[in-house]
Amino acid sequence: MKQIPKRTCIGCNQIKEKKQLIRIVKNKEGNVFVDKTGKANGRGAYLCNNKECLEKAMKAKRLERTFEMAISQKVYNELKEELEKEI
Repeated sequence: MKQIPKRTCIGCNQIKEKKQLIRIVKNKEGNVFVDKTGKANGRGAYLCNNKECLEKAMKAKRLERTFEMAISQKVYNELKEELEKEI
């Protein structure tokens, strides 16, 4: 039986199936963006498809800690737009 990949949300710390989460990627150039395919090269972090998890991650600066760099407001705005599309 094939195992389903699971990842942890950086907002609520719940383990869920990879397909249920939104992937955020930092590539070699240091660009941070939403990975819609889930296959982009680079360091990845995962968020649930709800605003509460995004707000928790923003408040605790979990993306900054994960990627070891400052995250611009533009990236957070993209994430909010992505969440609104999913709902």
